[in-house]
Amino acid sequence: MTSIAAAANENLADISNVLIYSAMAVYTLAFVAHIAEWAFGSRSRVATSSAALTASAAAPAVKVQVQRAGGTTVLERPAVVTKPGPGARDAADGPGAAGGDVQGDMYGRIAVSLTTLAFLLHLGSVVTRGLSVERAPWGNMYEFSTTFSMVIVGVYLAFLAARKHIRWIGLPLVATVLLDLGLAVTALYTESAQLVPALDSVWLWIHVSLAITCGALLYLGAVATILYLFRDRYEAKLADPAGPQPGNFARSVLSRLPAAASLDKFAYRINAAVFPFWTFTIVAGAIWAENAWGRYWGWDPKEVWSFITWVAYACYLHARATAGWKGRKAAYLAITAFLCFLFNYYAVNLLFGGLHSYAGV
Repeated sequence: MTSIAAAANENLADISNVLIYSAMAVYTLAFVAHIAEWAFGSRSRVATSSAALTASAAAPAVKVQVQRAGGTTVLERPAVVTKPGPGARDAADGPGAAGGDVQGDMYGRIAVSLTTLAFLLHLGSVVTRGLSVERAPWGNMYEFSTTFSMVIVGVYLAFLAARKHIRWIGLPLVATVLLDLGLAVTALYTESAQLVPALDSVWLWIHVSLAITCGALLYLGAVATILYLFRDRYEAKLADPAGPQPGNFARSVLSRLPAAASLDKFAYRINAAVFPFWTFTIVAGAIWAENAWGRYWGWDPKEVWSFITWVAYACYLHARATAGWKGRKAAYLAITAFLCFLFNYYAVNLLFGGLHSYAGV
């Protein structure tokens, strides 16, 4: 561990800044490519899932024969159409769930290639930022934000490399990464510098890196949950031919997503897998607090909201496992839990004081 008095390497810090702006430029190109994939790649398969849902929803009419003196009269009894729940629709995944059609796949490959290039530039920025002061590059909110968004993209690309078909998450992911980086370089930017003694610990590597990784995975679960809500409403309208039907924009976009049941399952698995690691993150923070301040827990605002986030996700998982909550009610719980995480991430540092305010922004 280097001395706290050591000066920052300004050349490496400047390189880090150039790389982060370069990454933002390439992310912007990836964003445009993703939009092209959704706009042009969906035209040839707009009705893929809607046709399947409509066919399953419209039951055939029942013919009844009535014997009369003059012959047999065939009466047609109207079919009874019911509204199946999210898990009972058996809707097929849209083409975007498996890579889209040929034209959409071309734009999608370009988008993924640009996202990969942007990630490498982003990674270079984070690494050079850390090398400029020879410490972990997440000692303040600017560094946490840039590292957080980098890990989000890294996890997404790792899923794709493992042949998990989650390219449908690429557009909202790149859009939010751009927003996060824009906020980081404008409102949260801090000059590269050494840290206060409280952060001069191996727990900086353990506790904060775990928080970043858990947050990145919880983000994927939250995006899948939000998309689930849109897709679920879309399927519900298609399953009710007598009611209002989705507009052309909804059909061209939402028809490409995985089925609502698939999105719900993906989000649940992500949240359930991350929860034990988030629990250990809080425990690691308590151990670090005892080493730095002489107590494990002091109800500091950051500690309180970390615990609130833990409780929110625990309620979500408990409701899914015991109360049988699935569908929209569980989705609202999951989104509330992630909003608690974001509040702890941004608002607590900016609006509240406490021992965790040592690094400023």
